[in-house]
Amino acid sequence: MDYRNKIILAPMVRVGTLPMRLLALSYGADIVYTEEIIDWKLLKSERFVNDILQTIDYVDKTDGSIVFRTCNSEIGKVVLQLGTASADRALQVGKKIQQDIAALDINMGCPKDFSIKGGMGVALLYDLERAKCILKTLVDNLDIPVTCKVRILPEFHETINTVKELESTGIAAIAVHARTKLERPRHPPHPEVIREIVSAVKIPVIANGGSSDIHKRADMLKFRDACGATSVMIARAAQWNCSIFRPEGPLPIENVIHEYLRLSVDYDNSPSNTKYCIQMILRDLQETKLGRQFLDSQTLEQICEVWNFGSYCRKKQLEYHNAGIRGRRQACPRVQLYIKDDSLPTKKAKTIDSMLFDGVIEHNVSFIRVNYNDDKDLPKSKLYIYTVKNNLKIPKYEVIHKDKLFKAIVLVGDNKYSSSFWEKNKKYAEQSAALTCLLQLGIVKREELIQNGSMIS
Repeated sequence: MDYRNKIILAPMVRVGTLPMRLLALSYGADIVYTEEIIDWKLLKSERFVNDILQTIDYVDKTDGSIVFRTCNSEIGKVVLQLGTASADRALQVGKKIQQDIAALDINMGCPKDFSIKGGMGVALLYDLERAKCILKTLVDNLDIPVTCKVRILPEFHETINTVKELESTGIAAIAVHARTKLERPRHPPHPEVIREIVSAVKIPVIANGGSSDIHKRADMLKFRDACGATSVMIARAAQWNCSIFRPEGPLPIENVIHEYLRLSVDYDNSPSNTKYCIQMILRDLQETKLGRQFLDSQTLEQICEVWNFGSYCRKKQLEYHNAGIRGRRQACPRVQLYIKDDSLPTKKAKTIDSMLFDGVIEHNVSFIRVNYNDDKDLPKSKLYIYTVKNNLKIPKYEVIHKDKLFKAIVLVGDNKYSSSFWEKNKKYAEQSAALTCLLQLGIVKREELIQNGSMIS
C-alpha cells in the first residue's frame, strides 16, 4: 500500500464500520481505516464467507455479532486498526485477518481510560519497548504493511525520539494526531510538531487532528501542507459530513444520510450502529421534529422510514430473510448462559444450559417500544390481564443474560414462551416473551406485528 499523497478516513469508534467506509470511498477517500477493534474480539471470532451479502464477516462466536465486515469494494484500501497490548495476540490477529485487509495499524494514540488501563492506545507511547516489540513482531511475520497511529508527547524531544524508535521497527508509515494525551478537540492542534517529525523520519507521515478548521477537501490539503506531511487523515469532519472528501465540494447532509442508509440496508448493518452514525451527522438537528422522530426509531426500517426509505429497506430485508440471513438479534450464544434469579443475592446468577429451551414455544417477535403509546397496551400488561380473567397463575418470567444481550422465558399455564430475538435489556426481553405468548394465544395478530416491524414473517 502506498501512503503518499493520500486522503484518508481516520479510525473512529463505532463510525468506521463498512457502510461509512464505503461511503467515504465513493466520495473520494483513498484509504479507509476501521474503527479500533480490540485483539480479543477478533481472536474469538470466526471468519465467514457471506454469500448473501457478498462480504467477508468476522463473527463473534458467542453472540453472532459482526466484529469486522469487509467486501470487494474496499480491497486494497481498508486498514484495520487494532487495539492491543500484546505482541503475541497482535500477531495471532494479524495472521488470522491479513488476507482480508490491506494493512494493519496499531492504535497508540487513544487517550480513553479503557485503552490506557488495558495498556493499549496512548499507554504504549509510555511503554516504548512493548510498543516496539508489537510492531517489530508484526513487521517480521506478516505479509502486509504495518503502521501505527500516535499522539505527540508533552516534550518535543520525547516526541521525536519516540517516532524514530517506532520507525526503526520497519513500519511502513506513521499517523500523528497533532495533540497530546490530555488535549481534546477544543484545543488547537500543533502542526509545527508534525513538521519536525517529518524532518526526523524517512517513512510517510500522515497528519491528523485538523477537523475543526476543515470544511471541504481543499482544507484537508491545506492542513496536510501546514504539517509538511505526506498524507492527511480526517475523523470528525468526515463523521459530520462524509461527502467532505468530494473534490466538487460537500453535499447537504440529507443526501449523505440517504446514501448512508442505502449502504446500511445493502450490507445489513446493525440498527444501533446505523442510528449512532446518523446521530453523529445530525448533531444539533436531533432537537428538530425530524430529529426527534429519528431518535424514537429502533429498527433499521423505522430509521429508514424517517427519510422515506422504508419501502427499500422492507424489500431488501425480506430478500435477505428469504435467503436465510441471520442478524445479531437472532443469534443464540453458543457458550455458557446465565439466568437471573430473584431468590439469589444481588448481582449473583446461576448457570443454565441449552436444555432450558426444550419445549419452549418461540416466534421471531421483537418488542419495539414506540409501537405502544399507553402502558396498559404493553404486552406484559395485556398478558397479565388475560391470566387474571382466565383464573390462571400470573405470568412468571425468567431472564437470561449473556454478552450484554437478554432473552426471557415466560410461564403461562403449562407452557413456556420466548422470543427468538435477543434484546438489549431485561425489560424488553420480558416484553418480547409476553408478545410471543400473546401471538400464540391469538390475542395479537401476526399481520399486525409484521406491519409494525415487530415480527419477521
